[in-house]
Amino acid sequence: MVIRGIGRWGLVAALTASAVLTSGCTYLVDTDELPGMYRNDATGGEILLERDGTFSANDVSTNSSSGPADFSGRWEFVDSSTTSDFIYLDVDGRGIGEISGIQLYTSGRGTVEFSTPDEPWSLVLTKVSAQ
Repeated sequence: MVIRGIGRWGLVAALTASAVLTSGCTYLVDTDELPGMYRNDATGGEILLERDGTFSANDVSTNSSSGPADFSGRWEFVDSSTTSDFIYLDVDGRGIGEISGIQLYTSGRGTVEFSTPDEPWSLVLTKVSAQ
């Protein structure tokens, strides 16, 4: 009987692990780990997420058609149940008719990326320091 019980638990554990692995894009974000400096070594672009909810970006391209830019503002993590989780960057100084925010996707432990849904473009930034 004990062996069967262990077997059942083993089966449950295997099925659970299989469900997690086959979900593929499931990544749980620890928001306490998000603040810090992120950098793309190839482009030199950097983004600093501060613990107080502010951010600054230097030499960052947010899509394939724009050149590097510097911008800043406030950030917040959006835990979405229908799409990928992302960090919403509310950019300071955007006027009426301009896009006021940018989505920065959490793509894995210690990485974030700007990506364009209709293009195969993305800019991945890797965390270089904790705050």
